[in-house]
Amino acid sequence: MGQPHMTVTRKDGAAIISLNRKVTNALNLELVRELSANLRKLELDGDTHGVVVTSANEKFFSIGFDIPSLYDLPLEDFRKFYQTFNRTCMQLFSFPKPTIAAITGHAVAGGCILALCCDYRYIAEGNRKMGLNEIKLGVPIPYPADCILRVAVGFRTYREVVDSGDFYLPDTLINMGIVDRVVPVDLLHTQAIEKILSFGEDAHTAFAMIKQNRVAPVLSGIQASLRIREEYFLTCWYSKTTRQKLQQAMTKF
Repeated sequence: MGQPHMTVTRKDGAAIISLNRKVTNALNLELVRELSANLRKLELDGDTHGVVVTSANEKFFSIGFDIPSLYDLPLEDFRKFYQTFNRTCMQLFSFPKPTIAAITGHAVAGGCILALCCDYRYIAEGNRKMGLNEIKLGVPIPYPADCILRVAVGFRTYREVVDSGDFYLPDTLINMGIVDRVVPVDLLHTQAIEKILSFGEDAHTAFAMIKQNRVAPVLSGIQASLRIREEYFLTCWYSKTTRQKLQQAMTKF
């Protein structure tokens, strides 16, 4: 087993998952599996009242899929990664305790998706961008993220984000409803932890039920056609046009 791609620390009942895979926190199968395993442990841990998902650096929350390592994968290997990613996103989205994405740096594509799967999103002030640029690569938004974004921000903002493929700065993100708070970077983790603790230790069961009521219809809709949507994504990923665009995207890694 290689080096872990994240650390888990604790403060006052909050577990802080800090992505720590080089600078960009590019998503590969090992990182996604590690995130899923940590979420399973924290769900069962009675001393964990909520989870903050963040980055170990201030440049990137996550750049998204690790295109250089994924590009040459055979279809079945990439399918395994993609399905694992989608199911980990659904696991995070339905996690029965409060979750907050503390976005220290750019959160784009798959990195933006991880943030969207949290209950709340706090982003640091300054040149930190979020967005979903999949359309510019010739692939659709992964279906779980598509459904989650639509519910989170409403149809008009959803359409703007997915059709444009643009990245947005904090002031725009909060006006669009994509993030909940813009915070000085040195206060980001403190305010995220304070939000976790604001729910109180006695509200765990109530919160879990309220959240289940909120996410269950979304998950049901996702699961009804997830396999078909995944196969369509795979077809696009291996298309000639997308292959060319992915090669160009690799120069940014």
